[in-house]
Amino acid sequence: MTAIDQRLAQLGLKLPEAPQPVANYVPFLISGDQLFISGQIAKDGTGRILTGILGAGVSIEEGQEAARHSALNLLAQAKAALGDLDRVAQVLRLTGFVASTPSFTDQPKVINGASDLLVSVLGDAGRHTRSAVGVASLPLNACVEIDAIFKIR
Repeated sequence: MTAIDQRLAQLGLKLPEAPQPVANYVPFLISGDQLFISGQIAKDGTGRILTGILGAGVSIEEGQEAARHSALNLLAQAKAALGDLDRVAQVLRLTGFVASTPSFTDQPKVINGASDLLVSVLGDAGRHTRSAVGVASLPLNACVEIDAIFKIR
């Protein structure tokens, strides 16, 4: 068991199977020392997509939970790409998309769910740059989608 696998277990977290693409793209791509991971929607461990619109029936706390699931899916894709999460040297960038009403302005609070999870799992290597963007809708009515760039060893 790797150090990251041990940390996940200590936190009571289990990585899902790496989700398969729903369109014509690849789930990840390695270029040099960087791993690019396609957007991961908020899908829980049972495969259920967390849906809805922030500011119209979905609370900030529910959005944060959705962002945590998106982050777990990012880690699942990283493990599928690398075979070992200990190869992650640094999370360089997250771009978080939050399905939200025009008046909803707490997208950063929602995406904190993912940021906090990555720091909890990866320590300082989980600290990253980030954008949190409100959008009218997301694929499959997901409430959150996040993509990432990781530096790898």
